[in-house]
Amino acid sequence: MLREISAGGVLVRSTPEGWELAVIEPQREASIVGQSDKKRHKEVLALPKGLIDSGEKPAQTAVREVREETGLTGSILAKLSDIKYMYVRSWGDNQRVFKIVSFYLLRYESGNIDDVSPEMRIEVKRAQWIPLEGAERELAYRGERDVIRLAREYLNSHAEEERP
Repeated sequence: MLREISAGGVLVRSTPEGWELAVIEPQREASIVGQSDKKRHKEVLALPKGLIDSGEKPAQTAVREVREETGLTGSILAKLSDIKYMYVRSWGDNQRVFKIVSFYLLRYESGNIDDVSPEMRIEVKRAQWIPLEGAERELAYRGERDVIRLAREYLNSHAEEERP
């Protein structure tokens, strides 16, 4: 079985209304054979993440992937968790893959949401801010929903030092 090691980021910013989270809507296949045009795909929201490049540390990957997939730069506050899962590649070889993703909490520093290069549009349909409160109801993947809860717990327990 193939193994993939990735890293991703939970990038947050403080607003007068509370914490916001940067998420992506991954690109989906344009159409599914036999699916009616009337039937809409449900919006899938996920956290930015990607494979760790050779010589790169997981935290560096998290910062890079957030920048590439959202257009935002952030600084690392903490490592949140490693999530592990298996999936079957839906492209090419249909192989089973065991994947580990290390997630880091990042604080927003600069950039404009969805300022993504044309090359990244192959992977990312759009990036957007959503409220951190209740975000786990918006994300498509269970492991990422768990990571969001950990991010909220961290921010609540470090409230004084994390607020601007």
